[in-house]
Amino acid sequence: GADGVAEVVNDEARRLLDLPDGPVRRSDLPASLQAITGEVHDEMHVTADRVLIVNQEPVRWEGRPIGTVMTIRDQTEVRSVMDELDSVRGFAESLRAQAHESANRLHTVITMVELGRYQDAVDFATAELELSQHLIDRLMSAVHEPALAALLLGKVDQAAERGVELTVTDDTALDSIDPLTPQETVTLVGNLVDNATDVAATTPDAWVEVTVRRDESAIMVRVADSGPGLDPETFARASTRGFSTKSGHHGLGLALVSQLVTRHHGSLVTEREPCAALVVRIPPDGVRP
Repeated sequence: GADGVAEVVNDEARRLLDLPDGPVRRSDLPASLQAITGEVHDEMHVTADRVLIVNQEPVRWEGRPIGTVMTIRDQTEVRSVMDELDSVRGFAESLRAQAHESANRLHTVITMVELGRYQDAVDFATAELELSQHLIDRLMSAVHEPALAALLLGKVDQAAERGVELTVTDDTALDSIDPLTPQETVTLVGNLVDNATDVAATTPDAWVEVTVRRDESAIMVRVADSGPGLDPETFARASTRGFSTKSGHHGLGLALVSQLVTRHHGSLVTEREPCAALVVRIPPDGVRP
């Protein structure tokens, strides 16, 4: 209505938006829905615990506007399945990247042999194998969750294909991902790394640095990059006010991370010194910071 009070709110809308009984004001809505103005079609909004598809249209009587109708559909479970598919797709993409890189190395070795530089070919192949095996051995011994170790290995190759040097710091070590599930861990780390890689790829001397470890019993994930740092407005919108698809994939990834962090009573902060970074801390189950 004109006074900002909804005339009709059905039970499903109250459940999905966690609305109180009685009259509902615009201020009762999740922040990202409060920000909707005018007509929208199939916008995705991430709230504290749900992924919603929102439509809003004006209602007119004899050509005069008399209000608006907002409809929402719950896509939380669909998004969860999509995240799992994304993680599988990510592993497939990382395998493709590894195969591509291996083919490049093999062609280099073959060319050296054709040129009669046999010792150079042996040295090159041995050095590449040792470097790759060292990273695999280090991650598999330091990170006890196979899905996370595989994700990080894949992201290194994917970043390299885009001209970004991705390193996993030596102090990365995680004996347990509790209280996170493997899917949540992939969503958390994967989105942070993807966002950082997207930004770094636009800079000279592009790099991304990833740390995953226990920090005073909490899981700490820090992803730094060579970019200028996250725009404060984008960070605030994603981490405190929700998100809509108008902000693009970058914002969606952050919103999903923020949703996960909120669910586990963790923290998500941005750093700009000494370099741009996002830091997530997830406390032990049942512990609030």
